[in-house]
Amino acid sequence: PDVVAKATDYIDEYIEFIKVLEEKGYTYFANGNVYFDITKVKDYTKLSGMDLDSLRSATREGVDLDVNKKNPHDFVLWFTKSKFENQAMKWDSPWGVGYPGWHIECSVISLCNLGEEMDIHCGGVDHIPVHHTNEIAQTESYTGKDWVKYWWHGEFLIDNEGKMSKSSGEFLTLELLIKKGYNPLAYRYFVLNSHYRKQLAFSFDSIASAENAYNKLKSRISSIKNNADGIKENHEAYNKFKNDFENCLRDDLNTANAITVLYEMLKTDTLNNYEKLSLIEDFDKVLSLDLLKEEEKDEVHDELSAYIEEMIQKRQEAKKNKDYQLADQIRAELLEKGIMLEDTRQGVNWKKIN
Repeated sequence: PDVVAKATDYIDEYIEFIKVLEEKGYTYFANGNVYFDITKVKDYTKLSGMDLDSLRSATREGVDLDVNKKNPHDFVLWFTKSKFENQAMKWDSPWGVGYPGWHIECSVISLCNLGEEMDIHCGGVDHIPVHHTNEIAQTESYTGKDWVKYWWHGEFLIDNEGKMSKSSGEFLTLELLIKKGYNPLAYRYFVLNSHYRKQLAFSFDSIASAENAYNKLKSRISSIKNNADGIKENHEAYNKFKNDFENCLRDDLNTANAITVLYEMLKTDTLNNYEKLSLIEDFDKVLSLDLLKEEEKDEVHDELSAYIEEMIQKRQEAKKNKDYQLADQIRAELLEKGIMLEDTRQGVNWKKIN
């Protein structure tokens, strides 16, 4: 990223933002907190398309109703009465010592770094009815302008228990994948083979399968690269694949179909290897799968190396305990990840294979 913004670096800007909203009549003060009055906004639910009257009568289970609100969907811009015990981070403000509300940080930081209008705003589908709706309300009330041209909302990554979430303690991190020996780009390949508007079911078996397919794809492209020949000749076929790929992206960013076009291009006889490499380079500007990057055989990141050594140790212990089935299983798992073990008199060696 060009900018890494800390929320705590923008306290003065939050306060100035709230002052402007206050001057324009969008706020009210109740029991120590500054609230945004959503009834002052003309199309408050324009992003979600939900009916506000029905929303007013509904409250989330387990969420206490804030009796200080004029409307159940008004939201806090600045807290001085904390809803958390032992609130650690607090700052002085015209309304008292306190801290900013949840939604204001995103609006102010984006205004400071991207200006008053934005082309694309991303987020999860769960942010549509509340967080992003409130971002729009306060930002457009502040600027008097339409804020975002395109909203991009991704669906959930789920496991066999349902939606992954931080609150439940069940969620996936790239750090965990790397620790288990998976290539992060294999995970990217896995995600790109689905559409962002569809929920994606995760399992380590599915990641292993994706990594296997990704490694085969890289190997196939490496073979084409090592046998590159010719010049750009078949403009009609070349342009057709290029247009097909771009049309998939125009179709609501259908990356799964775009990857299908990639595979069709690789197997065609109508293009020479030089033309294929040119298209691969062009496609990978979008896919970012490092399709043309050649890895050194001994190029293994520290996390993967540690994982391999750990698995070798477990295999050695299994063999010592005469659990040969487990030892063979560990060898097979490493081989599936492209790591071959070699037993020697001096110990166990390993190497990467295609």
